[in-house]
Amino acid sequence: IDLFGRVRRQSEAAQALVYASEQGRRGVILSVVTGVATGYIGLRAFDRQLAIARATADNYAQTLKLFELRFKGGVVSEVELAQVRSQYEQALAAVPSLERQIALQENLLSILLGRNPELIPRGKSIDQLTDPGIPGALPSTLLERRPDILQAEQRLRASNAQIGVAKSLYYPTLSLTGVLGLASTSLGDFVSSDAATGSLVAGLAGPIFTFGNIEGQVSSANAAQRESVAFYRQVVLNAFRETNDALVGVQKKREEYAALGRRVNALRQYAGLSRLRFDNGAASYLEVLYAENELFGAELTAVRALSERY
Repeated sequence: IDLFGRVRRQSEAAQALVYASEQGRRGVILSVVTGVATGYIGLRAFDRQLAIARATADNYAQTLKLFELRFKGGVVSEVELAQVRSQYEQALAAVPSLERQIALQENLLSILLGRNPELIPRGKSIDQLTDPGIPGALPSTLLERRPDILQAEQRLRASNAQIGVAKSLYYPTLSLTGVLGLASTSLGDFVSSDAATGSLVAGLAGPIFTFGNIEGQVSSANAAQRESVAFYRQVVLNAFRETNDALVGVQKKREEYAALGRRVNALRQYAGLSRLRFDNGAASYLEVLYAENELFGAELTAVRALSERY
């Protein structure tokens, strides 16, 4: 008979730990889903960068052929030919590096999906993806849905219940023992008049000398509860930090990508004008080399920023 709530508090603590485990499982599922989404966006970014590298290498290959003909005709110097060849090899070297990263990303996604490493089917390109807008004035109570907060809350409830369990040891426990003579041991017979001899003895037992054992358990339970409170506050504060970091990051990554997009457009114009000046003999190929190298790097950086934004 649970006179002083010990069993009830034990049950409450156990139930809270079950709920905490459920939230932990939910957190793991969300982490896997997030990993798959992030990994796929990264894969599409590598695909786009690979396309840029291949297109740039093809463009440089055509330029190299043209310069080889010009060098044979004595129009350009060997220095300019070496510059073009260096530019071509630089773009060509980026292709296998990106192909390797794509293979690694596909392997990672396959494992997250519970499969052996294999090719990942593609959908929209990274340029075709859209990110959902974030409504304004969202209430902070939305954070209460986070699995880590719910898990910490349930662990705190379990710690509170354990204090009650420890304190209940101070009180006596009441147990019922059946002392049966010729009575049947089956429950149906026990509660009937056929049980000729039977008596119920209520035993009341309580602690007399515990030598600090119960006090120690209560102190330990209180300390565990304070630890759970501190951990819960830490989880909540960390949730606010992560949410604020994400909101600021989304806004600033949009601004960064917009600026990088404008830089790519400016460099594309710069590279075109530089080549035009070179063809008309108004500039050396070094100017064209610099402009096109800057454009190549800026395009790769812009794709990387877009991936980070998503």
